[in-house]
Amino acid sequence: MTSYETIAGWLAELQPAVAFTGAGISTESGIPDFRSPGGIWTRFRMIMYDEFMNSAEARHEYWQQKAAGQLEFGNAQPNAGHQALARWEEQGKLLGVITQNIDELHQRAGSRQVLELHGTALAIKCQDCHERFDADPLVDEFRRTERVPVCPACGGDRLKHATVSFGQALPPDVMQTAFQWARDAKLLFAIGSSLVVEPAASIPRVAKQYGARLVIINRDPTPLDSMADLVLNESIGAVLAKVEQARAAG
Repeated sequence: MTSYETIAGWLAELQPAVAFTGAGISTESGIPDFRSPGGIWTRFRMIMYDEFMNSAEARHEYWQQKAAGQLEFGNAQPNAGHQALARWEEQGKLLGVITQNIDELHQRAGSRQVLELHGTALAIKCQDCHERFDADPLVDEFRRTERVPVCPACGGDRLKHATVSFGQALPPDVMQTAFQWARDAKLLFAIGSSLVVEPAASIPRVAKQYGARLVIINRDPTPLDSMADLVLNESIGAVLAKVEQARAAG
């Protein structure tokens, strides 16, 4: 039996199943991993949340970074991996997706149950009045004027992408739900994540501790490979497509 047939069998038998995804699933849509050579974090310095909140200069530098990064999201489309997970949810085989990604490609592929651990780059949130806005018009305004936009609701200048910045806490309600999904899962897929960024990297570990089968699909080895039931260092889209073929073959 192939690994793809094994996964197809587990997906049929072990419910609920949960997917935990990282940057690797989106690199196949052309969005660079921030940590990889040439990624955002190798070209710009990290701006901590407290610095953003307290310094107009830091906010301007932050917006310069985000204006550059936003271009990398604009033309990206969901790939075969995103689409397979959305189909599994629609078929009742996947409870949902827990993602470290901020690109909303899971939702665009059709996934309905998506927990965004690090927020979304497609929205802007005012840090003062907490109103949210579509990101593109405000990013375009910054590119035209080179000035940090002010909040359309309250006039404040602490507008930030609705993502979790360095030094900013992850949303507690989302994290609580994610760990509950991990405890309830009978099968957990860790897909495209290096599994080194905590506390999110503990989600597959918790699932395994509570008795789930753990499948890791990632380009490179991870620290959790030794506890996984199956590890595939292959293209995510290709693996999930082959699992779907195995499911169709019965």
